[in-house]
Amino acid sequence: MKKFFVIIVLFALPLVAYLFFASGVNNFARLPVLTQEIYPLKTIGEPEGGEEATFEGKITILNFPGVDPLGYLTNAYHLAEKIYDPYAEFNDFQFVSVVPEGSESQLELLKEKISQVIDLKKWKFVFASPQEIQKLYDSLETDLELSNDLSTPYVFIVDKNGKLRGRDEDDDGKPLFGYDTTSLYVLNNKMNDDVKVILAEYRLELKKYKKEGIE
Repeated sequence: MKKFFVIIVLFALPLVAYLFFASGVNNFARLPVLTQEIYPLKTIGEPEGGEEATFEGKITILNFPGVDPLGYLTNAYHLAEKIYDPYAEFNDFQFVSVVPEGSESQLELLKEKISQVIDLKKWKFVFASPQEIQKLYDSLETDLELSNDLSTPYVFIVDKNGKLRGRDEDDDGKPLFGYDTTSLYVLNNKMNDDVKVILAEYRLELKKYKKEGIE
């Protein structure tokens, strides 16, 4: 029994660890860049609370709740549970919701609801005109449409350099630009995996810089 236990410790556990870290579709390689340059977030609208909102230096989950933010509640709950809560403690991780001007009261109701399950310290809200929202959305250059109410159930991963990340090829053979927040399957099995990939990518880069003595 002792020999059997030693064999498990020496061989099985490292294998299990490897399978865990290699479980992502991208195996912790770089998450593909799908759009090279997105319209700068800091140039549009007015951030809530006056604090500047920017893509620079942040891994951003970008979302568009539309003119009726409270109608986005189910999507927000799914995001809060499956993506925000597991990764909110990473320093350079943030959520950004771009909301049409005039939706402030509805947004407060949404925030009140989701703040009951998560701390919103890493979730920023930006108010913008319909024209600014459309301009930002169009710059993502996806195959997805923004609804007339300026909402979409899809959310997007934007890297620290303001580039859209995703998959070159999804199950249907087409690029995966955004992640459908109405689908727990997509959040659990695709978005969670891809967020894990991009966070691992930056952690590896940080370790490399520290090892080389780069500040």
